[in-house]
Amino acid sequence: MKSGMKNGLNKAYLEITMKVSDADRPKAGAVYAKYRAPFLETVPGAESKNLLVRAEDVQVIHSFDSRPSAERYLKSSLFGNDIVNELRPLLNADPDIRIYELQ
Repeated sequence: MKSGMKNGLNKAYLEITMKVSDADRPKAGAVYAKYRAPFLETVPGAESKNLLVRAEDVQVIHSFDSRPSAERYLKSSLFGNDIVNELRPLLNADPDIRIYELQ
């Protein structure tokens, strides 16, 4: 079996890159912290969630057991209703959302 494969599906990473001003980064970090445990405890297929901060942007990297799990999360109430609504006022541009599969 290839590395990263489980039940014929490749492990997936969801990368969300956001433009957030320096002044709003603590608030964005608080949103990340607030929803990290609920993500890990309730989202089917969720494996990890990490916050990466760079000078030009902020990224949240999620790992899932498969691409379908990542896609379902993007359509979930937790993501669409809770997280997005809290982050929206802090964003300087639309987020860049990408899904990658481990090969």
